[in-house]
Amino acid sequence: MLQDIEARKAKPKDKPYKLADEKGLYLFVTPQGGKLWRMNYRIEGKQKTLSFGQYPDVTLADARTRRDDARRLLAQGIDPGAERKATKTAERETFEAIAREWHAKFSPSWAQTHAKRVLERLENHIFPYLGSKPVSGLTAPIILAVLRRLEDAGKAESAHRIKGIVGQVMRYAVASGRAESDPTQSLRGALAPVSKVHHPALLDPIEIGKVLRILHGYSGTPEVRAALRLGPLVFVRPGELRTMKWEDLDVEAGEWRFTLSKTQTPHIVPLSGLALEIIEELRPLTGRGVYVMPSARSPSGIRPMSEGAVLGAYRALGITKDELVGHGWRATARTLLVEKLSFRVDIVEQQLGHVVRDPLGRAYNRTTFLDERKAMMETWSRYLEGLRTGAEIIPIRQFMA
Repeated sequence: MLQDIEARKAKPKDKPYKLADEKGLYLFVTPQGGKLWRMNYRIEGKQKTLSFGQYPDVTLADARTRRDDARRLLAQGIDPGAERKATKTAERETFEAIAREWHAKFSPSWAQTHAKRVLERLENHIFPYLGSKPVSGLTAPIILAVLRRLEDAGKAESAHRIKGIVGQVMRYAVASGRAESDPTQSLRGALAPVSKVHHPALLDPIEIGKVLRILHGYSGTPEVRAALRLGPLVFVRPGELRTMKWEDLDVEAGEWRFTLSKTQTPHIVPLSGLALEIIEELRPLTGRGVYVMPSARSPSGIRPMSEGAVLGAYRALGITKDELVGHGWRATARTLLVEKLSFRVDIVEQQLGHVVRDPLGRAYNRTTFLDERKAMMETWSRYLEGLRTGAEIIPIRQFMA
């Protein structure tokens, strides 16, 4: 039998050599000085070799334990090498392993907030229950049992969203040859339906004027105050507003160019004179950083304002979530620009960043209707300012064909 001191003192030679232990185990010493534990065995008439790791990372005692485990499998007619390979494959093909692979592959094309939210949902609600299971063994009842936990906790909407994420992972597993089917397809109708929540929107001009006056009187930080005033003027998604970057602004052209968070397509927001004034007020404060409205916890301006900053300001001003949320200004603008200011629906939709197609079914690009949209955004700005100051509001006749 091999002694540990022999393994420790073994020196490399011109050619590799073996130091035998017993029952097929030996230490393989390479000319480069490597000391590798190996075991020779025969199964189905074939000579094979197992590797157990490198000495001294794997001790003599550990190597003997691994050898004995392999011999027990051989006694049952199981090839230990094939069994090890199958185990490693199973470890690589657990739901968590494939979900993280899927996330790493596709998340670079998503908005950062969305990518983070998807991973957090998986880590908090799926991995603890399904993460270690082989993806090929997941069935509809197994997945439904996990989703029921969310339903029972009163999180029905989250259950539906997470079901969708699990379905995307499973379809990726099918496409990459590691699962036969997507079990979530069999779960249609298995979860309780969720009523669609519409973001509250202000549509009464008098009420809009009152809210605008409240927002204008906000006395908190300049960055949040600017966000409160810009939100109604540009009516972009809240996440897009708070991540406005200085490098994306063309002050001379009066344009803000960025990539839409939802569709990942280029977009242009014409900036009215008032919007530019609000932005320029921040330049002395944040102009040296990345973001126009950075986080209060990021003095250097390398992190954007948090999601809750504007909502928190709304609540501090007494505006409840039933009255208005950040998304609400989009619905307000869409309705009033068409119904009160007589702008064409396709121009408004283009400014909202929605997919608008020409008569031939082609999607318009970001510069379509740009001149008309610039005029519209200036008109909208003056309209809102009139509502805020209580000026007489005269319906504007649409001047475009």
